[in-house]
Amino acid sequence: MVETTSDDQSHAQAQRAEEDAAADEPAAQRPAAPQQPAAAEPAQAPAPNVQPAPTREELILRGLGFCGHYLHFHEGGRSGREPILCMLHRAGGSMSQLELGSRFELKPGSLSEILAKIETAGLIERTRDPRDRRALSIHLTEAGEQEALRAIEARKAFRDQAFSNLTVEEQDELVVLLGKIRNRWEELA
Repeated sequence: MVETTSDDQSHAQAQRAEEDAAADEPAAQRPAAPQQPAAAEPAQAPAPNVQPAPTREELILRGLGFCGHYLHFHEGGRSGREPILCMLHRAGGSMSQLELGSRFELKPGSLSEILAKIETAGLIERTRDPRDRRALSIHLTEAGEQEALRAIEARKAFRDQAFSNLTVEEQDELVVLLGKIRNRWEELA
């Protein structure tokens, strides 16, 4: 029993001496401690309000989405009042309702509703075509012509400034990239 006690004491003293010596050595010179198998930590759920960083594709789509939204709402939409007035102006101030609807890919009922609002504002007149009583002709009024000219000038000013922060080379590259995107999206449709 005495031997066991002195052996245990000797072993404990030797361990303490090794620990004291190791504490005095720089960390780079100390031998690596034996690795214990790590206990499996439970996976932590992401914080509820933390959003992952957007992917490159998401950033591109957000940028294109903003541009589409801007053009749609600030430039009168695809078939809004300004585009219709500008189309009539480019056509010499008059065109058939059927042709106007086909240019904007609108159903007759939808186009009729839009035209009624523009007519109420005094910007167009709708008359029956004397050659075909079923067809309507749309004509710009003087007020409609003036609003179309203002819209055309505003669009020109926007186009002149919209890409002024890009060099000519960057604008050319953008044209190529947008063409590639369009081609790909047409393949996906």
